[in-house]
Amino acid sequence: MTKVAVLGAGSWGTALSIVLADNGHDVRLWTHRKEQADHINSTHKNEQYLEIMIPDSIRAYYELKDALQGVEVILLVVPTKAIREVCQQVNAIISHKPVIIHATKGIEPGSLKRVSQLIDEEMTQVTYEDIVVLSGPSHAEEVAQRQPTTVTVASINENNAKVAQDLFFNEVFRVYTSNDVIGIELGGALKNIIALGAGISDGLGYGDNAKAALITRGLAEITRLGTHLGANPLSFLGLPGVGDLIVTCTSVHSRNWRAGNLLGKGNDLQDVLERMGMVVEGVRTVQAAYQFAKKENIEMPITEGIYEIINSVKKPKDVVEQLMNRDKREEMDDLASLLRNRNTR
Repeated sequence: MTKVAVLGAGSWGTALSIVLADNGHDVRLWTHRKEQADHINSTHKNEQYLEIMIPDSIRAYYELKDALQGVEVILLVVPTKAIREVCQQVNAIISHKPVIIHATKGIEPGSLKRVSQLIDEEMTQVTYEDIVVLSGPSHAEEVAQRQPTTVTVASINENNAKVAQDLFFNEVFRVYTSNDVIGIELGGALKNIIALGAGISDGLGYGDNAKAALITRGLAEITRLGTHLGANPLSFLGLPGVGDLIVTCTSVHSRNWRAGNLLGKGNDLQDVLERMGMVVEGVRTVQAAYQFAKKENIEMPITEGIYEIINSVKKPKDVVEQLMNRDKREEMDDLASLLRNRNTR
């Protein structure tokens, strides 16, 4: 039995806590809201996020110091915008070196840094090489219901990747390992942009043809940016790439798809975010990806179009027309270019 502190009691943090509890670990689920912690402990429910009973063995905490007492593993599942603050708080409390795993899918606007880089900057007890990322096609609702799910854990530290694999692996939650931290993180973060686009397409009333094209060309953009940053392009053909892209772009469970769907139907972004009631990571990630694409002169027309919609520069239908009327080109040119870039690194 391993003592694990899960920091973040939203839908994903709760679902991963259930996986860990099912595997017999000592799970401490931390939330910054006292009323939420009290409610979870008294009812074994977290219905604001998931309509499911939480195992009695999971204990919710409001005081971070208590949640971290003697833990061997810290699992970060807070939104990207809260990563720095929470890591600073953790850093001020712990004096030992736990294994750090994060399951947050985003990029910080402005700095354009991935979550593992933010953790590395804010926590002195660990090094970048020791951090593990967990990602893949995994709706929290289905994970909490013990439906078959497969994810990837990645770390430069092979031992820590295997620790994470052993923690989560069971008969309904299969875990693969990888050493491509960059690719796994970017696949999980950037697919949220394309999921917004898929939702917008559905909200506009377009069919499967349009969505299939959006997903496919979106994958090309993800791979283009990822390989520029040093990721292995093959990672984007795996679970955290194609797998996560498919599930996030095609399911009503996806909050990014739902947000995009409302935008496509003509709703204002602020109204959409208020109606969602949960963090929509794609909205912040599209800002970061757009900034990076402009800075590095990387062609990302779908990302640019969604950025223009979110910032009320253009209407959704105008962006679709803009994308459909781009210059003619050879599809295989993109793949060949990506492979050339990879081979010259």
